Amino acid sequence: MYYKLCDLLSDLVQNALEADATLVKVELQESDYQLKVQIIDNGKGMSQETLQKVTGSFYTNGEKHPNRKFGLGIAFLIQTTEDTGGSWNIESTEQQGTTVTATFDLTHIDTPPLGEVPQFIRQIITFPCNTEIVIHRVKKTKTEQNEYTLIRSELTEILGNLEDAKILKLLGDYLHSQEYPQEE
Repeated sequence: MYYKLCDLLSDLVQNALEADATLVKVELQESDYQLKVQIIDNGKGMSQETLQKVTGSFYTNGEKHPNRKFGLGIAFLIQTTEDTGGSWNIESTEQQGTTVTATFDLTHIDTPPLGEVPQFIRQIITFPCNTEIVIHRVKKTKTEQNEYTLIRSELTEILGNLEDAKILKLLGDYLHSQEYPQEE
């Protein structure tokens, strides 16, 4: 199992990128009790047969990582949601893309902590790729009401090279201000 939910989500976004997606949308909706995540890509998708296999433990097609004998990302998603009162769904169509939806019960004692959302966003925004990444974040709790959308191409246009250390620091500060506006 992953130590933090953001680690699991990062792995799922990486799957979308490795499926040759030109667009990946990540939606994070958080309340006091639940985190709902949806990762939508327009990549190569999967057949229904492959979709059934991928939801089983240890499946890999051997294409992404030729030396790897098994994959665990989807298996961990399923285990984490089912063992903690959440839910999951994967829909995919060949040559059209995949949608992964997961709901995590944040009150369940065994649900891993969410982790640092700004770090997660910075990580996926700066994955080496030419993919457009759109992130929509909604946080509505008793103490916080926050919503923002980030688009990778807009950040790149404004900031420039997303691999530069100074730019990464600036991006991290910006993401922190978006996630925790009450601290500013």
